[in-house]
Amino acid sequence: MQHPSKLPNVETTIFSMMSQLSNEHNAINLSQGFPNFDSDQKLTDLVSKAMNSGYNHYAPMAGNLELREAIAKKIELLYNTSYHPETEIMVTAGATQAIFTIITTFINPDDEVIIFRPAYDCYEPAITLNGGKTISIQLEAPGFSVDWNAVKTEVNRRTKMIIINTPHNPSGTVFSKEDMQQLEAITRNTNIIVLSDEVYEHMIFDAEKHQSVCLFPDLKSRSFVVASFGKTFHNTGWRVGYCCAPKELMEEFMKVHQFNVFCVHHPTQKGIADYMQEPSHYLNLPDFYQEKRDLFLNLIKDSRFKFIPSKGTYFQVLDYSEITKEYDVDFAKRLTIKSGVASIPLSVFNSHNLDHKVLRFCFAKTDDTLRKAAEILNRI
Repeated sequence: MQHPSKLPNVETTIFSMMSQLSNEHNAINLSQGFPNFDSDQKLTDLVSKAMNSGYNHYAPMAGNLELREAIAKKIELLYNTSYHPETEIMVTAGATQAIFTIITTFINPDDEVIIFRPAYDCYEPAITLNGGKTISIQLEAPGFSVDWNAVKTEVNRRTKMIIINTPHNPSGTVFSKEDMQQLEAITRNTNIIVLSDEVYEHMIFDAEKHQSVCLFPDLKSRSFVVASFGKTFHNTGWRVGYCCAPKELMEEFMKVHQFNVFCVHHPTQKGIADYMQEPSHYLNLPDFYQEKRDLFLNLIKDSRFKFIPSKGTYFQVLDYSEITKEYDVDFAKRLTIKSGVASIPLSVFNSHNLDHKVLRFCFAKTDDTLRKAAEILNRI
């Protein structure tokens, strides 16, 4: 039997490719975005306690109510705004499921969706599967800032959604208050939905404040905020995230969500809800990851790599243009095979595979791992 592919141009992801290379050559894996240290034993114990306490059947479709209430409390604490836990918050099977479901809920054939490249690789396939058209706006290294005049040029009556990601993966940059005000002005008095991917909200450095869409009233009224407990609490394999939106948008989301996953692993939700009763478990994260960023950058400060310190996420982009003129994918492979450090080339996330001669390194690793990786990078 032969069937035309809905995603004919999608191949093995760069993450799988680089991790496989890393495993084959016993390299230090700074490519994929997950910690190589365990989450808090207290959280694991709370999940086990939930299992032993009977939280082993279906959770409510929207998620365990205690968890939704904890999310609402966190948002009020951090951003001084509110989402109703019963009608405006949905627990999802990771952030990617939330993103896919939001796009599926609202994008119809020929709708246009604006994304900013380099873009996380789950956005465009979801748009394509729903018959939408991706409109890409390329961000230029090294600053990766948004040209809002270019955004204005692309907005038209077919524009259904704009997807933003701040702090931004893979560049490590963040949207400023002025960026959000520009976005708010562009979308005001339109039917455009904003999908704000904020999975790294707790990883923002140098005393900066995360500019969530929920801080801006008009943006909040048209936006989904997507977040990830896996990123926040160092357990990406648990696949638990959430999204928030005004009631009228969330009602449409729920129609699709119920036929997608319906609900998420119940004991994990209960354990996270109990763990979040102590706000320090997420309030201390910026300092925790800034220490790792600073350690990594201090260790490689005398190398031939150039860098602007990451402003957010747990990724650091390094410019290798003074080392070689190789295509970034080729250099990333060689660095893995010959030198023993795996990274992610950014060209695969850019329009037309634009090559800025930069690689992305994950510093969500033990200090010992970072020291070993830095020792190698200093020899390049």
